Amino acid sequence: MPLRVIFMGTPEFSVPTLRAIAEAGQEIAAVYTQPPRAAGRRGLELTPSPVQREAERLGIETRTPVSLKGEAEQAAFRALQADVAVVVAYGLLLPKAVLEAPRLGCINGHASLLPRWRGAAPIQRAIMAGDSETGMMVMRMEEGLDTGPVAMVEKCAIGPDMTAGDLHDRLMSVGASLMVEALARLERNTLTFTRQAAEGVTYAKKIDKSETRVDWTRSASEVHNSIRGLSPFPGAWSEIGIGGRPERLKLLRSTLSEGLSLSEDLGESGGILDDRLTVACGAGAISLVEVQRAGGKPAAASEFLRGAKIERGMKFS
Repeated sequence: MPLRVIFMGTPEFSVPTLRAIAEAGQEIAAVYTQPPRAAGRRGLELTPSPVQREAERLGIETRTPVSLKGEAEQAAFRALQADVAVVVAYGLLLPKAVLEAPRLGCINGHASLLPRWRGAAPIQRAIMAGDSETGMMVMRMEEGLDTGPVAMVEKCAIGPDMTAGDLHDRLMSVGASLMVEALARLERNTLTFTRQAAEGVTYAKKIDKSETRVDWTRSASEVHNSIRGLSPFPGAWSEIGIGGRPERLKLLRSTLSEGLSLSEDLGESGGILDDRLTVACGAGAISLVEVQRAGGKPAAASEFLRGAKIERGMKFS
């Protein structure tokens, strides 16, 4: 007999899991997602979340409370009489009354290898830290931040030039399949949970604007990891003179420069070393692969250089 599921999610990352649960034949009683946000050029248009759009396409009741702390919202949640709630990047705190309402509790699809990278930005933080591996986990939710026991895990290698966007797309597909299998096991009463290790806890705090400006005095590997970990959003950036005036350039893809020692002194940090956008760092150098000018579209470095005169000896600030 299918489980009666409440699905809770908001961004594009959550959509494949919602779709996969519906296609697997589970009964989705309702979808909870964050309220529509102001969007558009003037910020006047209210835009529903990707999850709300998908739920409406599937014909599923959608609820968009601002908070779940009030007794009325908690009573409405309990009234759904769900077997389980599935949470994937919902973005709102679940009070104890909500966590305990479904018969089998709330389970979460989390994009890291817990207890490493608990919190809001596990994909970005894993790449920015230079991790070579991450994964998706299905865990039972508790009141603590991503502290609950884990039921299932699928690991994913992080390639040396993989961006947060690349990893996001890979993990949202992995997460959908993993959650469908977790629900199938839960339905058969064969889903088992194991407490997280006490050692190795790290926290993936939200990305702060102050982290997005590239610090060229750091090593090439640190700069490279920062660029790819912040790509495509919010995007690492730096300024360089184009047409006689400084211009902010978003740096979307890079690679470590071959043949240049990471301990070699290559001159002033941020300096352009050739006509192919190789840039000196505090130690070693990176080559920019994809960039974006203000108001423009992402472009390969070679395409950007055809429209902007960037020469050896110029410098990013």
